[in-house]
Amino acid sequence: MLDFSGLRILVLGDVMLDRFLYGEVERISPEAPVPVVRLRESRAMPGGAGNVARNISALGGEAVLVGLRGRDAAGAELAALIAADPRLTDAMAESASRRTICKMRVIAGNQQVARLDEEEAAPADAAEAAALLAALRGALGGCAALILSDYAKGVLARPVAEAAIAAARARGIPVLADPKSDDFALYRGADLLTPNARELARAARLPTATEAEIAAAARAVMPAAGIGALLCTRAEKGMTLVRADGSVASVPAEAREVFDVSGAGDTVIATLALAHAAGRPLEEAMRIANVAAGIVVGKLGTATVSAEELAHALHATGAGANGEALLDRAAAARLVREWRAHGLRVGFTNGCFDILHAGHVALLRAARRRCDRLVVGLNTDESVARLKGPSRPINTLSDRAAVLAALAAVDAVVPFAEDTPLELIRALMPDLLVKGSDYTPDRVVGADLVRAAGGEVLLVELLPGRSTTGILARAKAPTA
Repeated sequence: MLDFSGLRILVLGDVMLDRFLYGEVERISPEAPVPVVRLRESRAMPGGAGNVARNISALGGEAVLVGLRGRDAAGAELAALIAADPRLTDAMAESASRRTICKMRVIAGNQQVARLDEEEAAPADAAEAAALLAALRGALGGCAALILSDYAKGVLARPVAEAAIAAARARGIPVLADPKSDDFALYRGADLLTPNARELARAARLPTATEAEIAAAARAVMPAAGIGALLCTRAEKGMTLVRADGSVASVPAEAREVFDVSGAGDTVIATLALAHAAGRPLEEAMRIANVAAGIVVGKLGTATVSAEELAHALHATGAGANGEALLDRAAAARLVREWRAHGLRVGFTNGCFDILHAGHVALLRAARRRCDRLVVGLNTDESVARLKGPSRPINTLSDRAAVLAALAAVDAVVPFAEDTPLELIRALMPDLLVKGSDYTPDRVVGADLVRAAGGEVLLVELLPGRSTTGILARAKAPTA
């Protein structure tokens, strides 16, 4: 079980104000060949190093955020957003000479159509560097790790990076850095660097297309830069960890679907820092961070991963006959709220799913095509016995859940002990309720609740001749 509560991580780097404008494109402008976006919603959140801190908070840890903000309206808004999160501590320094970095993204449907940047990418001057280091030294006590989140906007100028790493090492605090400089010596003394393949290729001046090439490139840069380990993120190819002793470990990518890779590196280093600070070896921390990255790229914008999402995804990817694929009702409700907060449409269906067959798979795939996330309500063994008879189920609840959780169409499995899923539907309130076409709309349990909340009920055409009862009958039939 992952528990990051009480772990305090200091994040030093380029903090930004991220704005997202969400809308729909209905026509092309008559004034110029550009889309007209009808604005539906706007959001603002800490970005850059601030997004690393948000990921730490979402995973249940505590983050101390050190960076520069201007004495302007955007800086005040950024301070208010940080103050609104009880697990974020604001240790930001104010600059009298530079404005707060702002990035505005315009998103139509699931597509980013424009980005507007307001920034001054200049190295921190002497006064700014002194303010940053004073804030860092004042906040470093009690921290379990230091993250350097470099977006090449000036905070991690060489004097600041060197002094920060020295201060952490003097206290025995591990340092993880997400680099932007091609000169990895800027992060000398860091315990772990997390470049992507392109950044590693530039720093090493070597190819990084394969695991062997990544290992060679890492070994070329690590000794001169005095780095303890290097974890290279490789997008759809997963991650590769190279240690100073030359050992190499890799994991394949976990993403089921990719909506937006913005901020995925922030999620990786936040999860790595927490997992390693919690005592997990780097190889295991990499596997946990890889799963977290697979979740976050399925969301729009610079998103975060909640502790519930990560725990469930870890259980599902390693689920066996121990029931770990199951979420309890409260955790499922939190997960649904988290998905909705990211603008995702949540679907729900239910059943016994005793012997999984092609008809089940077709229904689940059809349901998942109409939503962004699909929750399956699964009858407990006692519930199945009441509905189907004392000889059922054939497979136990944990086995049935493990098989369902392994399907790409299924994002969460939740048991219910009642004869109907009404209370589970009431707790989750999905946007889409799905049943087979052997039902009529008036017989679908929970249909009135979902429709009253603005949701939709979908009846999926069933594959003829596919049923668990039929399979059992054929199995018992005498052979000629």
